Amino acid sequence: MGHDHWEHFSHQADIGVRGIGSSKEAAFEQAGLALTAVITNPATLKPTSPVTVLCQAPSDELLFVDWLNAIVYEMATRKMLFGEFDVHIEGDRLQGNLRGEPVDVARHQPAVEVKGATYTELLVKRREDGTWIAQCVVDV
Repeated sequence: MGHDHWEHFSHQADIGVRGIGSSKEAAFEQAGLALTAVITNPATLKPTSPVTVLCQAPSDELLFVDWLNAIVYEMATRKMLFGEFDVHIEGDRLQGNLRGEPVDVARHQPAVEVKGATYTELLVKRREDGTWIAQCVVDV
């Protein structure tokens, strides 16, 4: 099995975020990092302030979109960026623990603002090698 990681993929004027992990939770966590990486380098963040989000949806795909949109909401309302994610999924419920810091424009140099996760190229599934992939396009 591969190591947990994130990546971006091209999609016209927007950008795709993809998390790949050894579990569904790890894939969601890596997608959170990919979301942050659209805006800034996650390695520049000091994950000091904790925030908890709760999501519930009838399918893994809808839960994933809700998860990313919860992160976007917290970034916008708290004016924060998040560099650490801890996800627990039980049935149709997700608890995500985010850790980050307030935006520092000089240090973080935010590239774009993410407006939200979309259903475009939405996919959450376990692959043949046992790893999980969670992806969708985000509106920037």
